[in-house]
Amino acid sequence: MEVKTHLLHPALHEYVLNILTVDLTLMDGVSEVVTPFPPSPFQSLMFYCNDPVSMGRLGLASFEVQPLVLLTGPQLSRVNVKVHKRLRSVRVDFLPGAMYRILNVPMHRLADSGFDALDFFDAEMRSVNERLQNIGNVQEGKNIVEEFLLKRVVGLRKALPFDAAIRALLATNGAMSIEKTASLSCLSLKQFERTCKERIGMNPKFYARILKFSKAYRLREDFPQISWLQIAHEAGYFDQMHMIRDFKIFAGVNPSRIEQELLSTPLRMQKDIRY
Repeated sequence: MEVKTHLLHPALHEYVLNILTVDLTLMDGVSEVVTPFPPSPFQSLMFYCNDPVSMGRLGLASFEVQPLVLLTGPQLSRVNVKVHKRLRSVRVDFLPGAMYRILNVPMHRLADSGFDALDFFDAEMRSVNERLQNIGNVQEGKNIVEEFLLKRVVGLRKALPFDAAIRALLATNGAMSIEKTASLSCLSLKQFERTCKERIGMNPKFYARILKFSKAYRLREDFPQISWLQIAHEAGYFDQMHMIRDFKIFAGVNPSRIEQELLSTPLRMQKDIRY
């Protein structure tokens, strides 16, 4: 599985955290694999070149084929991702609040769901989708997606103090107090909570918990040799029990079960997210 994180065009730094390309062909005799995908802190656009993935909810046997351009709103619960034979994709993770600025759609309306991005963008997105089905390599796909993004961010409304504040919370992996974050946003606590629901789709305390959990989960994907106790410490948990509680909430199972699931699949879908 080849995953590459690309340098961003300077004009995208205010909106985009990561652009990643993925190129994976399953081994001979393996037609599909399934991997867990618990909540991450970001709204994203997933561009699938040639072959889409399927997704299913935890505890359900059924999987649904996803659109070739998938828009994911604020993720609150885990899904399982099924890859069929080959995966070539371009993934765009937006900074918190950026998708709201691009779409002008309250993020809580998109919570815990994936959508066909063609329903949210103009005809140019359809053209991007068609071009991606005929690329020679994923680098070419990244260039097509970046070109599209650069056009979308022209003329967007200027960032607010809220955007800088929520990025500061992101930078601490949820460790900064909500009161301090609200103060940085130049809003009262109640105003900050309302703005969070509109722009990132959830209240700030819940978002901070997802940030902390996500760091712990990504550490497990990236460094399977380190102990859960060390992961809890590195992710900023008070103790291991608090981490176990969040795994049960966001991953649907305890950490040892996630460890078993990751051992059964070659896919690591989140370890390359950097922030």
